Amino acid sequence: MSAPLPVVAVVGRPNVGKSSLVNRILGRRAAVVEERPGVTRDRREFEAEWTGRPFLLVDTGGWETRPGEELVQAISEQAEAAMSAADVVLFVVDATTGVSEEDAEVVKLLRRAPGRVLLVANKIDDAPHEDTVHELWKLGLGHPHPVSAIHGRGIGDLLDDVVSALPEQEAPAESDVPTLAIIGRPNVGKSTLLNRLAGEERVLVSPTPGTTRDPIDTLVDLDGRPFRVVDTAGIRRAAKVKEAADYYSVLRAREALRDADVALLILDPFDGVVQQDQRLAEEVVESGSGLVILLNKWDAADLELREQITEDLGRRLGFVGWAPVLRISALTGARLHRLAPALDVVLENRRRRIPTGRLNKLIRSWQSEHPPPVRKGRRPRILYAVQAGAEPPTVVLFVGGGELGPDYLRFLERRLRETEDFVGTPIRVVQRGREGR
Repeated sequence: MSAPLPVVAVVGRPNVGKSSLVNRILGRRAAVVEERPGVTRDRREFEAEWTGRPFLLVDTGGWETRPGEELVQAISEQAEAAMSAADVVLFVVDATTGVSEEDAEVVKLLRRAPGRVLLVANKIDDAPHEDTVHELWKLGLGHPHPVSAIHGRGIGDLLDDVVSALPEQEAPAESDVPTLAIIGRPNVGKSTLLNRLAGEERVLVSPTPGTTRDPIDTLVDLDGRPFRVVDTAGIRRAAKVKEAADYYSVLRAREALRDADVALLILDPFDGVVQQDQRLAEEVVESGSGLVILLNKWDAADLELREQITEDLGRRLGFVGWAPVLRISALTGARLHRLAPALDVVLENRRRRIPTGRLNKLIRSWQSEHPPPVRKGRRPRILYAVQAGAEPPTVVLFVGGGELGPDYLRFLERRLRETEDFVGTPIRVVQRGREGR
């Protein structure tokens, strides 16, 4: 594993523009932004860079010194955890509203921060507004940095100071750490699983569906091997996505899935396998990532429920019958020791290659035993085959005399799985006409 990047944590009261500042520094809309307090609920990490200096940028939920409910308390604790691990803390205040009582309370906590604290006066959209920052000197955090996260004003000067405050460290080497995406419907135990794998309360766990808004990246150790685990927001059907923040959360969850080496699809036996679970499995296949199915809350399910979910798997998820199925409890960690060996198998199979000579011999024998059906008065014929790629394994067929139908492509995929070990990975079988050879 490469050396860890220095950490820059963005903290402040709710709705002062922390996520907007994160997006401005990154140069893309990565953190959920909405004009409503409490949209960011977990601390989320991004790799950022300024003048060639990389660092880890941590976006946190709004810090409230007197939270009135359990979820708000947990959000504040996440922010405090990020602060304690940071080399530099960006304390963001809304310069247009002045210093609040809560800002002063947060400053008391910031004085215990091990890293350097930079005071960021946000929402200074033009020069006349800069006079409002003078009041912020009384916080005792030194020179306020006037910025506009929305318009980008003052961001460069702020980042120059951030980089100068970072500890000396070499840039990390490229890493080949596999990425796992935890996916599933809302409230099936995704964040509980990540916390269990990480060995700490890395993300919020709440009975309220939709607590996780952004994909949360965490580096974990499984049987002595590092894995990057991404806990995604629950992917809902389009008809269920009504809020703007939910829309972007779902979008980034799908992006995380496309970037993942293996997806961990969590199912809740108490709900059975529903249509949304089927759609999630389809998205895994479309993304090309590997797949491991986790039946969560297994210890709490009775015999009848276990038999029902097993039947549902064959009936509704038969099209991903090649995926390993593990019966676990994210809450207690029961049988999670089986996850690392399953991941090793899936990752190995995603890289598997069939020599061209063997592949063509197999294809010729299957074509001879079961010729492609006649279509539009012509019988197509496979002239040549080659495995053009891996991760996922991709077989290209050069075909003459028309096109093979989807049913014949599925037949060939099934034969490939019967012959070669492709457990846990999708296989792509595509065709090209004679002119494409």
